[in-house]
Amino acid sequence: MDMPYDAQEEVPDEALLVLYANGDPSAARILTLRMTPRVFSHAYRVLGDRAEAEDVAQEALMRLWKIAPDWRSGEAKVTTWLFRVVANLCTDRLRKRRGVDLDTVPEPEDDTASAADMMQERARMDALQQALGTLSDRQRQAVVLRHIEGLGNPEIAEIMEISVEAVESLTARGKRALAKVLAGRREELGYSDG
Repeated sequence: MDMPYDAQEEVPDEALLVLYANGDPSAARILTLRMTPRVFSHAYRVLGDRAEAEDVAQEALMRLWKIAPDWRSGEAKVTTWLFRVVANLCTDRLRKRRGVDLDTVPEPEDDTASAADMMQERARMDALQQALGTLSDRQRQAVVLRHIEGLGNPEIAEIMEISVEAVESLTARGKRALAKVLAGRREELGYSDG
C-alpha cells in the first residue's frame, strides 16, 4: 500500500484494520502509530506506571491484530474496541495490585527538562496523577476517558459496558472528588485565584 504520509490521515481506522487483515503491513504500521499514544496515555493515567502502561498498550494492540481477520464492520469503532480492551487490561492489573503496599510502588519517572515551566507542568501532572489515584477504579476510568482522552459519553458507556447515565454520574462524582483533592494546591501548582 505505501501511501503518502498526508493520505494516511484520511484513511479510517476500520479501513486500515481491514487492509492489514488482507495482508498489508503498512496499514498496521499506520494504525499502530495512530493508536499507540492514545492507548498508552489512557493506560498510564489509569495505572500510574509507565512500564505497566507500555505492557497494556502492547497487549491491546496485539489483540487488535489477532482479531483483524474476524473484524465485523459496523459493530464497533476500532477505538471503542481498543479502549474497552485497555480498560479491561487495566482493571485486571489494578485487581492484582490490591494486595501491594502503595509505598512499594515506584514514583513515575521524571524525563522532563529542568526549565521552571517544565517543572511546573510536571508538578501539575503528578498532582493530577495522585488525585486520580484517589478515585475508585470505575470513576478513574470514566474521568480519564472523558476528560483526558476526550471521548463522548456514549462511547465511554460502550467501552465500560454501562449506561450513559452511569457514565455521567461517574464523571461528575469523579470531577468533584478531583476538585476537592486538588483545591488546596492551587497556589502550589501555579494557578491564580483570579
